[in-house]
Parts: sequence; C-alpha cells; structure tokens
Amino acid sequence: MINSFKKIIKRAKAAHQWIKDNRQLLLLMLAIVIMLILGGCYASEHDALLSIIIGGVAGGKHITGEPLTTDLTREASPELLLNEIDQQIVKIRPMATPIDQLSRHAGAKHSGSMIVDYYNVDTKPTSTEMAQDYEEPTQASVSGDDTRIILPVNDSEIFDPSDTILVQGVYGYEPGGTKRSNQELVLYVISRSQDGELRVQAVNGKKIGNVEGCIPSIEAGTTLIRMGRAATELDVMSPQFEALPKKAQQFCQIFKMQVEQSTMQKLANKEVDWTMTDQEEAAIYDMRLGMEKSFLFGTKARIWDNVKKENVMLTGGIWWQAGKEFTYSNNNDLTQESIVDLMRQAFTGNAGSKRKILIGGSGLIGRLNKLDYHRVITATDTVTKWGIDFTELRSKFGTLYVLLSEVFDECGMEDNGMIIDPDYLQKYVHQPFSAETLNLKASGVRNVDATVLTETSCLVLRYPMAHMRIIRM
Repeated sequence: MINSFKKIIKRAKAAHQWIKDNRQLLLLMLAIVIMLILGGCYASEHDALLSIIIGGVAGGKHITGEPLTTDLTREASPELLLNEIDQQIVKIRPMATPIDQLSRHAGAKHSGSMIVDYYNVDTKPTSTEMAQDYEEPTQASVSGDDTRIILPVNDSEIFDPSDTILVQGVYGYEPGGTKRSNQELVLYVISRSQDGELRVQAVNGKKIGNVEGCIPSIEAGTTLIRMGRAATELDVMSPQFEALPKKAQQFCQIFKMQVEQSTMQKLANKEVDWTMTDQEEAAIYDMRLGMEKSFLFGTKARIWDNVKKENVMLTGGIWWQAGKEFTYSNNNDLTQESIVDLMRQAFTGNAGSKRKILIGGSGLIGRLNKLDYHRVITATDTVTKWGIDFTELRSKFGTLYVLLSEVFDECGMEDNGMIIDPDYLQKYVHQPFSAETLNLKASGVRNVDATVLTETSCLVLRYPMAHMRIIRM
C-alpha cells in the first residue's frame, strides 16, 4: 500500500515537471481548442466558418475557414482580378463608336459558324392606301350592287372577312344616309378572293337615289386603317391569324489589327513614356472605328481573294436592315413640326421600346441643336447610358437619346442619321475579342514584339420596323 502511494507521488512530480517544461506548448494547445469551440458556435449561428481579420497599417484582408473564390477575392480586394478583355475595350473612347459600344454592353450571342441564320417577325400591318380613285355611282345608275363593291387597295392581304376598316379623311353619314356625319366612314369586309379582291360594304354609308348604304367617293392614296373584327351571333370560328417569322442571314467578318515594336525601339531612350501598351490602345481605337463603319454601312458578301486563294466574308451593315425611313427636304432645315413627325414615325406602328437612340452626322445634329424646343418636345441635360453621354430628347411619343457620330461624316452622310431600338440590336460573335502575342523573334521573321488583335462578329436588327433611317433628300 505504501509502495503504491509512493509511486503515485513520484508520477505526479514527473507530470508537474513536464508541465513546467512544456508550459508554452500547453498554452498554444489550449488556445487552439478555444478557437475551435468558438468557431463551432459561430458556424452554428451563421452557417459559415468565415472570419476576416483586417490588418493594421497595410489594410490587408485575411480569410480563414473558407476556400478562396473569385467572389471573395472581388469582395475583399476588388482590384486584384482583371476584368475580361472586352470590358477593357469598352473604356477606350466609347463616344466615337456608339454602335460597337452599345453592342458590347448589351451582350453577344455565340455563333458556332461564320454564317448566322436568324428569324425575325414584324407585327401585322394596320393600314394601307387606296390604289386608285373610287367614284360613287350617280343617282341615275345606282343599284343594289353598289352597296357591296370591290375596293381597290394597295395591300389587301392585311384584311380578312369580318374586319372593319376606317377610311381616314372620308366622312360617313347619319342613319338614313342623307345627312353627313361627323364620324369617318367605316367599311365592313365581306370577303377576300384568292386574287386579292377585297369586297366591302359601308357601315355608315350614303343614300343615293332610293338605295341606302352606298359607299361615297374615295380618292387614291386615302389611308385605310384596319380595325377590330365584327362577328355574328352564330359565328363560332373566325378567319385564321398567321404570323410566321422570316428567315434572314448575316455573315461574320474577321476583324484584325497587328501591332509591332522593334527591340531596338523598345530599348531606346524616349522623351515621353510611349510603350507597347500605348500602341495597342491606339490600335484598338482604330480597329473599333473600322468595325463601326462595317457594322453600319457594310455590304454582306463573300468574295474570292485571288492572292491568298481564300474566301473573304464581309458583314452587312444595320443601315440597310432598318425597316423604316424618314426623309426631310434638302431645301429646308428641320422644324419643330418635322421633329414631331419624325418621332411619331419612329415610335408608332411597331411594338418597340419607348426609349431609342438617335445617332447622326454633324449636319443632322447641328439642325437638331438649332431648334427652339418647347412643351411639345423638350431637350434635357446629358444622360449617361452604356458608358456613353447622350442628350435626351423627349416627346409624347417617346424619348430619344441623341449622339453625334462622326462615322456618318467620314462616310459622306453628315446630314443623315439612324434611330435604333437597343432592345432589338443583337450581336453575334464567332470569335471573341482577343489579343495574341506572336513570337516573331523565335521564328526568325523579325526582331520585334508583336500583338495581333482579333474579333469575328456581326450585328443584326431583330425587329426591322423598330429601327429607322433618317435621310436628307
């Protein structure tokens, strides 16, 4: 018993001595245990083990208990990761290339081919015009057949049986047909033959002789507006409505720019710090200017290069794709009234956006600046959209973001412009914008540093009637 007690005392003394010798190690282990316990409590309350310790003077951020991801990196150190090269491009003189700038901000669709097939569909037209004069019958020759006539119109396909038509500028008659009404003439479509002949009758027609419901005279060029259908009580069915998209095609174009700097030029002393990076920025600007002109006024084609023995694909410009056109006189400047007409044509007759972009040459923008705007149309301060500073032009029809584009001046179209609906401008990219370094030294070609900038892309207008050309005749 005494021996056992002596052994216990001996072991206790040895343990005490070990603790004295390893005091710092035990304190470190105790600290680790406390941190683990506190970390577990924190995780149970917040479902995370993330703790960020902000450093002192350096201001650095240390992340523990969580894998390092790009989201955490951007949050803790936003400037550490570089953006995609396309985001750097959009910062290079964006005001000079608004179309290219807009297409990059709006995003692009990848194309697996140099040839892009796409579909677009317009709304069904709501109006047409009389193709020739219609003369009402005389009292001597009138008959019952004159209440149902074949109406000579430019486009009969927009009408179907049971449609009603408003004849703009032609007044109808009160019930009885003897007194002219203050309401415009309305016609009802009886049938449309396979030949396109449109047979109609009057809703508020004129009484000629003893025959009521005759259609009064209508001049050629009179606008006919399609209105709602009118069915009978027993009608179960109606003429079918078809809206089929129309297939269109566009070619992607390979845009390239090469920058070189000789080794000797790089080593030479310079009065100013002009580096390869500065040359690349200037090259990107020049490349974007060329792309802007192709995107606007290019001609879609495939040609054969007899020297290179290869086909060259050229993209088509969106100027030729626009579905509307507004012209103003060569002899007169734009007026307040003509601007109202321009905005009316731009914003009506389609289901486009109520905010569109107007870009134009210096002549057109100068005429817009000379106008004295008032309550009908107002010019507001500069607004920034898509990295571009626009002047806002407002009307009851919609809002235009106006910007000078010197590309129009360079292409001899300083008095012209274009209204674009940004919601229906689509960019297709076969090869995204990239910068590739060429090792021409190793290949024995030239003793230079060389970079090739490349993009293969095209632009299309998905809804042509939402866009409009402005041309000075």
